[in-house]
Amino acid sequence: MISPGRWAAAEGSGSGGIEVPPAVADYAVVGGGIIGLAVARQLLLERPGHTVVVLEKEPEIATHQTGRNSGVVHAGIYYPPGSQKATLTKRAIPLLRAFAREKHVPYEERGKLVIATSADETDRLARLLANATANGVPGLELVDGAGISEREPAAVGHAAIWSPTTAITDFAALAGALSDDVTSMGGSVSTGVDVSGIVSTSSRVRITAGDDMTLSAGAAIICAGLHSDQLARAAGGDVEPTIVPFRGEYMRLVAASKELVNGLVYPLPDPRYPFLGVHFTPTVHDEILVGPNAVLALSRDGYRRRDIDARYVGELMRLPGMWRLAARNWRRGTAEIWRSVSRRSYVRELQKYVPSIQSGDLVPARAGVRAQAVDRDGDLLSDFVITRTERVVAVRNAPSPGATAALALAEEIVARVPR
Repeated sequence: MISPGRWAAAEGSGSGGIEVPPAVADYAVVGGGIIGLAVARQLLLERPGHTVVVLEKEPEIATHQTGRNSGVVHAGIYYPPGSQKATLTKRAIPLLRAFAREKHVPYEERGKLVIATSADETDRLARLLANATANGVPGLELVDGAGISEREPAAVGHAAIWSPTTAITDFAALAGALSDDVTSMGGSVSTGVDVSGIVSTSSRVRITAGDDMTLSAGAAIICAGLHSDQLARAAGGDVEPTIVPFRGEYMRLVAASKELVNGLVYPLPDPRYPFLGVHFTPTVHDEILVGPNAVLALSRDGYRRRDIDARYVGELMRLPGMWRLAARNWRRGTAEIWRSVSRRSYVRELQKYVPSIQSGDLVPARAGVRAQAVDRDGDLLSDFVITRTERVVAVRNAPSPGATAALALAEEIVARVPR
């Protein structure tokens, strides 16, 4: 089985910067994650005969959020009814499932428990169930403690929502399959191209990378994740929202402890935050991931605690929204930092749901960095944000379930791309 995030190199899809981008194209997609590749494929499906190029700054596609997430296909439990997240997730799941099966990428409906640990959380659990039902999530059940044990013998709780269709897949592999589709349909995927400038006029877009690469496109689509705000502003877009990176650190279960969890085990989320809390997630690569926490990263690509970009930290400190965000959420932020540095605290959180978990059952796994948009008021934007400035469409916020919704989100994005 190919390891997460390495599919492109193994299969030769968009890796190594071998494909040199053309000087002129009808459409240029900046960003070779699953959303950017889905957009390129959708452009070729809807507008055949046009030239489409994907520009990815890393040596391989799917290097960042696409290749570093837990692989969960979210069913739509949490999102406000009528939101883009809710409507696009519902539309995307059958598309994603069919695409995965067509491309022989694993797609497994393992089921998910969202657990309330006490009677005090019963009302919140009921509201979440009503929300999920309004979103059309199929097969939902409200189960008691015995129902939790029936599905997850090692787990405990007062009550839970059971979502039998929540699935897992390999988003990096799906990105590789999308890349193959793009090239087979006549598009190109160029890696190692670090876009530094985008200038839009009423008729063309001029894209620069490095010292010597210039590309002229009829339209550009920015799907650059952690760098989307920078590029959108360079193209004439609004200053806000700003991307703030949050590092999520995973651990994984080892040896016999992997047998403790069958499906997905989640806490009841705090509705004030877009983060779901530490949870248990099986992967299609025979791992059981636990986590992630959510800690402010001090670099846009800050996967390690020691990754500190002093210039970027200075930029964060000058953001009015950052100070407001910190003032409102310092208690939650302090708790997340403490769990990051204290294994004992991390384990205690996990033991609320699976009491038999011990520190020795865990080893560090990969970390991811979530691109989270924050506005001037310090609010964490929860829904997708897509903007257009002249001939540039920018994805300004696409957090979870961005990967799940990618195929439907691509349809929405392409509908806004000028011809």
